[in-house]
Amino acid sequence: MRRSDLVQTPVKGSTPRTTQIVFGERQHLLRVLDSLETTQVPQVLLDHERRVLEELIHARTKELNHINSSWDEKIGLVLNADSKAEMLDKLAREAPESDYYLLRLISEHPKVTSKTLGKLAKHPYPAIRENVARHPNADPATLAWLARDRSQPLWYLVAFNPNTPAALRRKLQDRLRKLGQSTSSK
Repeated sequence: MRRSDLVQTPVKGSTPRTTQIVFGERQHLLRVLDSLETTQVPQVLLDHERRVLEELIHARTKELNHINSSWDEKIGLVLNADSKAEMLDKLAREAPESDYYLLRLISEHPKVTSKTLGKLAKHPYPAIRENVARHPNADPATLAWLARDRSQPLWYLVAFNPNTPAALRRKLQDRLRKLGQSTSSK
C-alpha cells in the first residue's frame, strides 16, 4: 500500500469512511474467517465466531453497496482487462466521490481515456491524482495542471510522463536536479 493510500486526517475520528477503508476492513475480516476455518477450534467457538465474522462481512458489503450500488460487480468490470473505455468513463462519471477504491482502479486502467483522467486529476484522493500523473493516456493539459501542485510526488511523476510537454518536462527535471543538489550539499 502506498503512503497516499492512507488518508491522513489530523483529528482522531475525522477520517472519511470511503470504499477504500470499508473494502480493506472486509478483506481483513475474510482473512480472519479463512484463518479461523483452517485452525483447530472447538466447534461451539468456531460456529459463534464464524457467525459474527459473516455478519461483519455482510455489513461491510452492505455499506459498500450503500455508497455505490452493485459495488462488487462494478469492481469486477474495472478489473477486467477487456473493459471498454466507454464503460470506464461511465463508471467514473456515476461513481460518488467517496468511492475512492473504484475511482483509483479506474485511474490505473490501461484503457481509461484522457478525458476521464482529466476529471480524476481533480479528485481529493492523492493516490488517484498520482495515478493520473503517471498514466500514459494522460493528456498534456491535465499533466500541466497537475504539475502546478508543488507537493511531491505529483510534479515528480509529471516530470517523467512521456506526454508532458517537452518544455515543462525540462523545467520539472531541472527542479528535481536542483532539489538533489541542495540535498547533497547539506
